[in-house]
This record gives sequence, structure tokens and C-alpha cells, in this order.
Amino acid sequence: MKGLASAPGDYVYFKSQVPLHKISIGSKQWRYYDFGPKSVPPLICLPGIAGTADVYYKQIMSLSLKGYRVISLDLPRVWNHLEWVHAFEKFLDTINVHHVHLYGTSLGGFLAQIFAQYRPRRVKSLVLSNTFLNTEKFSASMPWSPVVGWTPSFLLKRYILTGIRDGPQEPFIADSVDFVVGQVETLSRDDLSSRLTLNAAAASVGPLLLSDSLVTIMDTNDYCAIPQSLKDQVNERYPGARRAIMKSGGDFPFLSRPDEVNLYLQQLHLRRVGVEAKQDQISGTSKDGNAGSLYEDRHAEHDDNPQEGHGSSGSHFESHEPQSSNGAEGSHDNNGSENDNGPPKDQVSFDSPESAHDPQASGSETCILNEQLLTFISISAMASGMILLLPEQALLPIHFMSQLNLGALYTAKTWKV
Repeated sequence: MKGLASAPGDYVYFKSQVPLHKISIGSKQWRYYDFGPKSVPPLICLPGIAGTADVYYKQIMSLSLKGYRVISLDLPRVWNHLEWVHAFEKFLDTINVHHVHLYGTSLGGFLAQIFAQYRPRRVKSLVLSNTFLNTEKFSASMPWSPVVGWTPSFLLKRYILTGIRDGPQEPFIADSVDFVVGQVETLSRDDLSSRLTLNAAAASVGPLLLSDSLVTIMDTNDYCAIPQSLKDQVNERYPGARRAIMKSGGDFPFLSRPDEVNLYLQQLHLRRVGVEAKQDQISGTSKDGNAGSLYEDRHAEHDDNPQEGHGSSGSHFESHEPQSSNGAEGSHDNNGSENDNGPPKDQVSFDSPESAHDPQASGSETCILNEQLLTFISISAMASGMILLLPEQALLPIHFMSQLNLGALYTAKTWKV
């Protein structure tokens, strides 16, 4: 079983320095990192289907050291896009953050655009990476979405991991894939079902009031799970956006090319949109000569010495003149307003770095064949019962899921999940 001891050295250091936060807001559970000067408007990182708050640890370490505040979070369990907007707004109210800069990759980039559409007054800028504008293609490729909530966890994980390129890759890309696969193993069935539902539910990004000049598009030129045609649609939607094109990096450039991503986030985006780093709030020097940082935490004070990750070069950016076709960012939000009664009473828990959740120490690394057999039998029995209750149009996804389970059962006889 993989544990923290087998994780990259800079990640082990990150876990020892940066506290993990867990809060409960109504029925939603939030798990996130919040690091950097609290007086700086935060850059909030939203992961894709396979990501967690931990996948942006290199950005947290690097940007906080330069005086920026970075928040990285797990996507909550929500089941439609409006529920996401309301849940995320309550989260921001709870942590006392009013205006945000959003950095989203894949599904996270889509959700960032949806939030900017419905809450334009709160979103000051967007960084979009390997993302899309609508879910039509994903919905068509997932005809069994009506029964995703009943699908066993190991099948959901296998379905997600099939989207990640397998085979020989450059070492830094292979390392990023290994790290993300370890994160997928920490996700529960409800987590996976929620994300797949959001990815397949019919929705599209409408017009944004945010100016194109406040949008940065950061894509990779090599293999990516998001089809190039969908990425091209994003580029066409924001013709006046700044573009950072990386020669390689795969699906997870924030892990495989951290130096480039951090440089673009800081110089190409945050400085350009007016986010001022608080260098005067960084103090102390570690034994190896790197500047340390003293940040006032909401729950306690920590003496942190983040170190930057390592990456490779091989990218360029394209600059475009700002266009105002999308309107001004300060326009009135007709789709809703902030919570007038303030945030609800919420339970907040705080994990020290030493006791923080270990994202690679999950017990889901392997699945015993007997458990797979029991899962297959229970799913088959449930499907048989549903045939008597559901209309004819519901039989297609059930038949599809039965075939999927049969395939998984056959595969489980020869290798571990």
C-alpha cells in the first residue's frame, strides 16, 4: 500500500508545513488548503474529475512564497451546476472571501466559468486550462449516467483512469500521472459519482460579463483527455484573452511543468489583473537559504518554509489586445446576490500538518476478487428488479451497466483493480 513515505519529497515537505482545513457547511463537506497572506485576494484552484486539493501543492508552495494567497479545494458532492454555484458561494462566505481569481483545469475550468456566469460580481479573473464550454460530448459518451450513483467505486475509478493516457511518457509527465492516480484512490463512490454527473449533465457556459482581458488560457500542445476541438471552442469564446501554450505537460501541467505554470500564473496573469503580492508579509530564512513565511492562519499561527517544485522549459505565450465585447466586470449580477443573513453556523475542523489526511494511503489500492463477485451479484440483482419497475427507456443504461460489470468481472479474474 502506498503511503506518504513513497510520495515525492517536496510533497512530503508540503504536508509537513501547510495545514489542511475541513469544514461542514450545511450538508456539504469541504476539504481545502488556504496558504498565503490573508490580505491578498486569493487565487482559488479548482481541480478536474481526477483531482483533489493536493494536486496544486506546487502552486501553493511557490506562489505563497512570493506573497500571494492560494486556496486549493476538493470539489464538494453536488449533483447539478446550480447547486455548485450556491454551495461555492456559501463556502466563500464562510471563509470570509468576497472577490476571487479562479484557476480551473478540465471540469474545474468549466465550473469556474459557470460560477463567473451566475456570480459575476465575485469573480475578478479566470485562468482556464485544458477545459471546455459545454458537456454535450461527455454526455453522449456516457449513456449509463442515469445509474452512475449505483455503480461500484472500483468501476468508476477505472472509467476515470481510462481517460488518462497509458504507456511510455516523459518522466515528469509519468510522475504527475502516478500522483493523480494516487489521488483518485482516495475518492469515495459519492465523490466520483458527483463529479461524473457534473461532467455529463447537459449544460453550457453562457455569455460572461467578465472582460476577455481578465481571462488567461493555459493549454498544453501534447496529449490531453480534453479533445482539441473543445479547447478550440474556448479560444474562440475569449478572443481577447492572454494565451500560454506549453509544448508538453499532458493532462496535469501544474504537476509536470510547475515552474512554467507558476510563472504564467504570477507574471502573465496575477500581476496583469492587478493582484498585488505582499512581499512585506514574508519573513524568516530557512537553513538552506530559502525565504520562509509567517502567515496568520484563521485557527492558529504556523512558521512555514515552502519550497518551489521543479519543472522543465519548452513553452510560449501569445498576447492579445483586450476586447470589451463581454462587458465590464463590475456589472450588476441579475442571477442572484450574496447571502443577506450571513453564513450559516458551520462546524470547522483543523488538521495539523502531521495528522493531515494522507492522499496516497488509501485502502482502495486493491480489490479482492470475492468482493468484486459480491458487488457484481448485488448490482445484477438490483438491475433485474429495476427491469420490472422502470419504463422501457431506462432499460438501455441498465443493459449497458450489466455489460460493464461482466467485463469488469472477467478482468478481475486476471489482475487486480
